[in-house]
Amino acid sequence: MFENFKIGGIIPLTTIDYPHELSAVVFCQGCLWHCPYCHNKHLASQHKETQYSFDDLHKFLNKRKGLLEAIVFSGGEPTLQDDLPAVIQEVKLMGFKIGLHTTGFDSIRFSKVLNLCDWIGFDVKNILNTKYDLITGVKDSATEVLKSLNLLIESGKKYELRITQDQKLITESDLWEIQQYLSLKFKAELKVQKAIER
Repeated sequence: MFENFKIGGIIPLTTIDYPHELSAVVFCQGCLWHCPYCHNKHLASQHKETQYSFDDLHKFLNKRKGLLEAIVFSGGEPTLQDDLPAVIQEVKLMGFKIGLHTTGFDSIRFSKVLNLCDWIGFDVKNILNTKYDLITGVKDSATEVLKSLNLLIESGKKYELRITQDQKLITESDLWEIQQYLSLKFKAELKVQKAIER
């Protein structure tokens, strides 16, 4: 089942990846962006052979029923996986809440899983519309992100907007501008974490 679903790794237990819930993290393979501070570069390739199959995940989750409350799909960029909506539905049927870590890089792909999720961690990369491409390495990348952000806010789902601040690329002034923009446009707050020094 779901032979094309690429899993680059699994964290069996975490208390920080889904707020207030014991969870496991499934790292999905593949990302089209090239963020210079990325600490999951090994997950970037969509075609790399992976260690885990969906069957491995299913067996693991069966053993964790009653112990874990939520499963978080992270990456890479999990929405790149065509089977993600169906996989999420299978995992929900097992009784787990669903978390998603995403960049919102493709609003159509994001829309296909949004209503299946219970909580979303949404990664903001830089000043929207002006400096986004500096981080992603992809032209006009903020266009789809803004569409995805609108979908997220309108959905009423629980979420967290967060940014990794690489001080070589994002100044304190940039950070203030991003926070002001999100506050005014979406009435949303931004959680900041510092990038690991390169």
